[in-house]
Amino acid sequence: MCGMNTAENPRPPLPPFDVDVAGNWSRSYGNKNWEFDEHGHMRRRIASINDLPIAASDRKFHWPLGPRPDDYPSLPGLGL
Repeated sequence: MCGMNTAENPRPPLPPFDVDVAGNWSRSYGNKNWEFDEHGHMRRRIASINDLPIAASDRKFHWPLGPRPDDYPSLPGLGL
């Protein structure tokens, strides 16, 4: 069973999510329900999502990939 996703052979998230490929921005609205197994792998995902493309100027978050900087406003600070 080569290629089967198991705890010993996990599949990485696809596509690769990095700055080089994350040039198109969107906001996603909807509902998600996730269920994970005892290894922390997603077992089941049910989702109803709508993506809305946005311009870079409409983005609310403008820091490099990684955690939110301590001096950047939180969601309530941004009025969200």
